[in-house]
Amino acid sequence: MTSTVEHSFVEVNGVRLHIAEQGRGPLVVLLHGFPECWYSWRHQFAPLAAAGYRVVAPDQRGYARSEQPADIGSYTLLHLTGDVVALIRALGEEQAVVVGHDWGAPVAWTTARLRPDLVRGVAGLSVPPAPRSPMAPLPYFREILGPGFYQIYFQEPGVADAELAQDLTATFRSMLAGGSGDSAFTDPPVPWVIPEGAKLLDAMPEVAELPGWLSQEDIDTFVGEYARLGARAFTGGLNWYRNIDRNWELLAPFDGRGIDVPALYLAGDRDLVRAFPGMAELLPALERTMPNLRQAPPLPGCGHWTQQERPEEVNAALLEFLAELPAAK
Repeated sequence: MTSTVEHSFVEVNGVRLHIAEQGRGPLVVLLHGFPECWYSWRHQFAPLAAAGYRVVAPDQRGYARSEQPADIGSYTLLHLTGDVVALIRALGEEQAVVVGHDWGAPVAWTTARLRPDLVRGVAGLSVPPAPRSPMAPLPYFREILGPGFYQIYFQEPGVADAELAQDLTATFRSMLAGGSGDSAFTDPPVPWVIPEGAKLLDAMPEVAELPGWLSQEDIDTFVGEYARLGARAFTGGLNWYRNIDRNWELLAPFDGRGIDVPALYLAGDRDLVRAFPGMAELLPALERTMPNLRQAPPLPGCGHWTQQERPEEVNAALLEFLAELPAAK
């Protein structure tokens, strides 16, 4: 087992991805969300590696040190799951356990759904797998939550991009602390809706002190990972949101296809995702599409940044889940 996190680059589907890696053994791929990078998994590398796993966390396409394709259409879930498939092969492996948080969770769920031959097990933090809705998601969210819902707000190229890139330190401080279980914004959790005439971060509460799980060094690290991108620091990640309705169209042929591989779902009870429309009905019904699901109890007081806010509990759940999986090929 290697004792430190090592960094390198791999080419997948014509896109250069930065990866962070530690350990040897069966492969575990950790997929971050928005607006994050490999560093979001800083608390998971050593414990999983010490337990005998090869832990690899890429900066997904469009993020941090990885390449950022210019075409908005290059960020669909089919592209993103294709990157995971290619990454497993580029690492010389036949199978992997895929773990995702936030946007990384839909990538993990979709990879498991479409390529169960490559996925030994799948775990999702915060965002559960949802069945295909009768109508495209964005018009539905606009009807229920209005044009200020953050996923609608993200749609206009250049707007959220500029606001988030203006002050990287303020952005990471506001989003990470504001979306955590330590924030008034999550007591109880409510959808992130930007009032008319306001800017994106105006909807987040002011952060007087950082929560105990988040240090200034952590924020500085995220800022350092994004700083080289300048005004386009968040454009790649925002382009994932700009494909939400396109994903709904592209995945139509797989409507009704469940996830058969062993699965784990874990989230905090103060996660903003729990406030999304339909979530109260979806969460108790997850076993209908995932017959091999292990759904852990919600983490008390935990907000959206699951593995960063509650690393010990997340690591324990992951290690228990990994130990129960059939042996790797």
